[in-house]
Amino acid sequence: MNGTRLSDIAAQAGVSEATVSRVLNGRPGVSATTRQVVLSALDLMGYERPQRLRHRGSGLVGLVTPELDNPIFPAFAQAVERLLVQHGLAPVLCTRLPGGAPEDEFADLLLDRGVSGIVFVAGPHADTTARMERYIRLIERGTPIVLVDGYSEEVEAPFISPDDRLSAALAVQHLVDLGHERVGLAVGPRRFVPVMRKIEGFRRAMSRLLGAIDVEALISHSLFTAEGGQAAAGALLERGCTGIVCASDLMALGAVRACRERGLRVPVDVSVVGFDDSPLIAFTDPPLTTIRKPIGAMAAAAVETLLEGINGAPPKHAELLFQPELVVRGSTGSGPLVNR
Repeated sequence: MNGTRLSDIAAQAGVSEATVSRVLNGRPGVSATTRQVVLSALDLMGYERPQRLRHRGSGLVGLVTPELDNPIFPAFAQAVERLLVQHGLAPVLCTRLPGGAPEDEFADLLLDRGVSGIVFVAGPHADTTARMERYIRLIERGTPIVLVDGYSEEVEAPFISPDDRLSAALAVQHLVDLGHERVGLAVGPRRFVPVMRKIEGFRRAMSRLLGAIDVEALISHSLFTAEGGQAAAGALLERGCTGIVCASDLMALGAVRACRERGLRVPVDVSVVGFDDSPLIAFTDPPLTTIRKPIGAMAAAAVETLLEGINGAPPKHAELLFQPELVVRGSTGSGPLVNR
């Protein structure tokens, strides 16, 4: 590629000609972000990528998510899309639906479309009973992947997760500080890594703050839906809980419904804490106290990590944990201890 073209590409990308040269020749010393900017400039100007770089990017990135009924997933997808566009890439969104195409079919479809890499959100990698071969095969064929909301020792890939143990501990601490001594945990099926971690954090916090109590009797499993939260919370209310920690905001809305069915007021009689801080959750009745999942930081990490893989970095078996934040609103209030 002659000097004129190098200068044109450098001007388009806003970098030096030396940086363009390093990218085109596959040399080190260039960040993943800068490398992608240069390659995007090359594509925009109609130049062919050098042969060694062609397999690394069609400009498309696969994003495989659960059903979009839970508003936290479209919020995460939107955050990822915004960041990808800044790097000259575009997401191909695939949504797993009950009874719909399995994740393996989505992966094959995305590979047929020539995607540069794939981000999997809350998929089978979060299920301790699922087989991990699907991810191992992608890695073996050189497809960069990033796995969000889950973890497996078997998969040599980067993982991005919130600190679920800390999430549960923050919620328990908040409720105990308010005077609740009978605190329950409404979570999804036990086989999922985020559920297992939330249970660990719940147990430790309850033992540290309330001493020797039968914590297992205060854990109720159901589905990650409003109906699931309603069922799980109903069981906890029957066990005398005045504070309920939920594994998602949707479950928390179901918990509020369970309280009202029994003539209990939130937060006068029962306090409810959610998890996610989903869009519009501040406008529920009452506004929901929740543990905010740091989706902006997680999306940025997922995109940056994927870009590193697209630009040739070997896959790393590492998990980045992001710190959640307690957001206090109107669904939590004083418990029985305060009124003694």
